[in-house]
Amino acid sequence: MTGGPDTPRPVAVLASGGVDSAVLVADQSRQGRVVQPIYVRFGLAWEAVEEAHLRRFLDTLPPASVLPLVVLEEPVADVYGAHWSVSGADVPDEDTPDSAVYLPGRNLLLLAKASVWCALHAVGSIALGTLKGNPFADSGPTFFGLFESLVSEGLVHSLPVMTPYVGLSKIEVVERGRDLALRHTFSCIDPRRDLHCGRCNKCAERRRAFAQSGVCDLTVYADD
Repeated sequence: MTGGPDTPRPVAVLASGGVDSAVLVADQSRQGRVVQPIYVRFGLAWEAVEEAHLRRFLDTLPPASVLPLVVLEEPVADVYGAHWSVSGADVPDEDTPDSAVYLPGRNLLLLAKASVWCALHAVGSIALGTLKGNPFADSGPTFFGLFESLVSEGLVHSLPVMTPYVGLSKIEVVERGRDLALRHTFSCIDPRRDLHCGRCNKCAERRRAFAQSGVCDLTVYADD
């Protein structure tokens, strides 16, 4: 992966399998970059289904510019304990506010291990599909700027953290990916029979975004 001194270094994309990061992988590829998708397994209740969807989506993209998926293990059960994301109990439903789906320190955890991998594999930058209006402190420019400085100091490696969708809504991202196989993306936090449940907070957000964008939603929801 390192190549010669004039070889452009890959951009890593933290890919969760959701619409935002999936479209981001495709976008970076279409802009001529070599993309390294990275999936971090935390041991959360929905990850097996999510990762399977992500792999199906990546298989639809040109292999010349999208490298094989890298999976990093970073279990959080010992930290999260009985948190709903691990236990699968009392999952935030369609009537809960977006703040209900906050995962403590998620971006800090994602970036911590991924940045070490990037430093060891000569990756030039790392990108996340953070959207406009994200209310969480670990999704803002101050946090990402401080994290860049931390990587530069601790790993002696320059790793710009890119958030190219920070000015976009989920509706706009769905519109941006209308020509992609979005049916293979996965946004659910309470899957049923390997399908979107249709009733959780994230499914409701997904349905609204497709409906308001005018893009046909080919997702199969378990409650249909």
